[in-house]
Formats: sequence, structure tokens, C-alpha cells
Amino acid sequence: MLDPQLLRNNLDEVASALKKRNMELDITSIEELEEKRKAIQVKTEELQAQRNAKSKEIGQLKSKGKDAQSTMDEVAKIKQQLDESATELDDVQAKLNEIVSGIPNIPHTSVPEGNTEDDNEVVRKWSEPEAFDFEPKDHVDLGETLGLIDFETAAKITSSRFVVMKGEIARLHRALIQFMLDIHIKEHGYQEVNVPYLVNADSCRGTGQLPKFEEDLFHIREHGFYLVPTAEVPVTNIVRDEILNADDLPMKFVCHTPCFRSEAGSYGQDTRGMIRQHQFEKVELVQLVRPDTSYDILEELTGHAEVILQKLELPYRVVTLCGGDIGFSSAKTYDIEVWLPGQNKYREISSCSNFEAFQARRMKARWRNPETDKPELLHTLNGSGLAVGRTLIAVMENYQDKDGSIAIPGVLQPYMSNQTIIKAD
Repeated sequence: MLDPQLLRNNLDEVASALKKRNMELDITSIEELEEKRKAIQVKTEELQAQRNAKSKEIGQLKSKGKDAQSTMDEVAKIKQQLDESATELDDVQAKLNEIVSGIPNIPHTSVPEGNTEDDNEVVRKWSEPEAFDFEPKDHVDLGETLGLIDFETAAKITSSRFVVMKGEIARLHRALIQFMLDIHIKEHGYQEVNVPYLVNADSCRGTGQLPKFEEDLFHIREHGFYLVPTAEVPVTNIVRDEILNADDLPMKFVCHTPCFRSEAGSYGQDTRGMIRQHQFEKVELVQLVRPDTSYDILEELTGHAEVILQKLELPYRVVTLCGGDIGFSSAKTYDIEVWLPGQNKYREISSCSNFEAFQARRMKARWRNPETDKPELLHTLNGSGLAVGRTLIAVMENYQDKDGSIAIPGVLQPYMSNQTIIKAD
């Protein structure tokens, strides 16, 4: 969440900055609640002063052997008023908290203006898409021709937007996971973590999924748990309520998990194939860093995700998301978009974001600055390194042959017993 002091002292500036997100901040409601809060606090301080004075008077009366009952009755009445003020203050603060928890992060000054993904700015491209001498198929047709991707059985088992992968496609999917983990651990210096796939509400609030995006989550109400929408949630919350030493930073975690999303509001979008599923898998990169390094590390982290695509020799581009397209908690986001011949366009395969102190403030995640010897808020970053299912799609479509077979990228062959091709029996 945003700094409450920033909202109290620079509300107009915050409102102006949020216009880049095409958001009109309800300044009036915030100001009215702030005035109420201040008035209650002044009243509370006055009552506390009266109580203290009366309590002192009671002691003096008793020390002189005088009757103090009427003064004690006054103190009791003041206590009742204080209790009422506390209740009133809690109510006002709860309303303020509800508003504040729904305010997104302020976009970084380098974030471009714009309303939709059409306004995102291309930063760079890597490699050019191959010109096929035949009409390339999409992953659905390729998978069904090979008999190794089955959406009908998945729908029978569960519902639409699930998939059953079989044989060499399932193995290729698993090889991608292992390959990504190995690169990020051995070459990029991340520590692998294995985390719960169920998280509590505090964890979802910490990274910004709650309360605003509850409809996007799968909620197990009887236990109060949520299925993870991304490993970002459990991994980032490792440092919730912690104060880290400066020598511990940056903390770099890599984690593979399944991810579960209800895809609320996306009905009719990408209903064909594996692009938008209720269950999918990702290898997630999370970094917890000193604030003065976070934008350099955003470039580094994005580069780490790009390396995977480069080693797989998959054409891609990097775009900076405009103000109207960045996520709720992010101050700046790069999307990496891979080329999919079956769709004849680039599609997102990773989002790499700097949240600055937005998540850390919610989580009370801090580090001790050796220059001041005081705890300060961390900056948090994460990015997919990569979305496994979409990487599988990209490999299938970019490495296909006209006979429907799929060549296995060289870097993945050691993970598949040096197999070089997947073809129909």
C-alpha cells in the first residue's frame, strides 16, 4: 500500500500521479475521513488530559482524607467517553484502510502514458521469426495430431480450461521446468525454494491480491486458504514481518509451482488451447533488495528471464507497460512477449515488475540500514522465468515441421535422454 503520510500530506500529488493509470482518486472521501480522524484524536487527547488531571485530584483528596467519590464518578464518565471515541476512531480508520487498500501503486516516472496494451512501448527485440515454407499450425492442432494434448479428457475430469498432457509433450513440459531452474540457480545465483501451494489471507493481502482481486482467486473457505495464483505470493511473504540485515540483500529466490486462477472477467478470451488456463505452471523469480538498487535490479531480473528464451532460440520482444496496463501493485513492469507462429503474433510469457515499497509496507518487510541503524522498508521485485505452459507452446510452434513433428531444442535434449524430435507414431 501507499505511505499513509504521503496520502495525508501530498494527496493532490498522489491523485495527479494516479491519473497515469486512468484512475480518479476519491479525494473528497479521504479528506472527510481524515478530518474526522483528526477531530477524534484531538477529542481523545483532551479527554485523556482531563482523566489524568482528575486521577491526580483523586489521589490528593484521598491523601487528605476527603471524599473522592464524585471525582471518581467523573473519571468513570470520561473513561466511557474515551471508549466511545476509540470505537469511533476504529470505525473511521477501518473506512480509511478500506479506501487505502484499494489504491494502486504510483507509476514510476518512466512509465509511458496510455490506456491499453496497444499503448505499451517496445524496448527491444531479439531474433526474427522464422519464415515457414508451409502454413504453421498452432499448439492445439500440433498436440492433437501427435495425440499428446487432450482437452476433452481434462474437461471430463474437471471442466474447460484444463489440459491433460501425455507422453513426450508431458516430458518436454517437465524438461522445461528443470532447465529453467538449473539456469537460474547455476548461472544467475538464485536460491531455489519449495513453498506451500495454499496460502492464508494475510499472505494474499501482503502481495496485493486481497482485498481487491479476491474474485480471481480459488478460495477454500472452510479452511481460510487460497490456492496460489503465482509463486510470488508465498515466496515474497517469506520475509513478512521480518527485519533483514543489509548483508543479506539482495535475496534472490527461484521457485516452481502450479498456479491457479479463476480468470474472472476473461470469459471469451483465449478459450482455445493452453494460453489462458485455470491451472498452469511457472518458474518464478523474486528479489528482495535495497531501495536504491531496485531499478537496476529490475533490468537484471528481466535479463535473467530473457536468457531462457535466448537459450531456447525463441524470438521475443520486451515492452514497457503503459500506465493503464500495469498491475495493481507494480510501479513499473516489463512484459516479455514470445513469437507464436500459430497465432502470428507476440504473446506475453513473462511480466517483470518493481513494486518498490508497496508490498513491503503491507507485509512489514524491512531491512536494517547500517548508515542509520534503523529498519527501513525493502523493495520487492518479481518476474516469471518463465511461464512453463506458454514456453511449451512457443517451442512446439516455433520448432514444428510440416509433417507435424516437433524438433527438441538443443538445450533441452540432455533433459530428454538426448532425444531430438517428437513425432507421431
